[in-house]
Amino acid sequence: MQKNNQFEAIFLPSKSGIVKIFIYGFQPYGSWGQVFASMNDMSVNVKGYNRKKTIIRAIAKLNESLLNMKED
Repeated sequence: MQKNNQFEAIFLPSKSGIVKIFIYGFQPYGSWGQVFASMNDMSVNVKGYNRKKTIIRAIAKLNESLLNMKED
């Protein structure tokens, strides 16, 4: 991934807060990138080559972290 200042931001509203997703990289096609997903005070970071799968993995990892936090 080349260092650049471009990123995409996706905001998803929910009943318990806003899920913020920041997507870096994936340019040119086939290069790796990073996805940061955060909600309230919990955030996760996932790296990968496939943009769509990496976003889905970040959301799933965030969901798992939030569920584990509620159990404690």
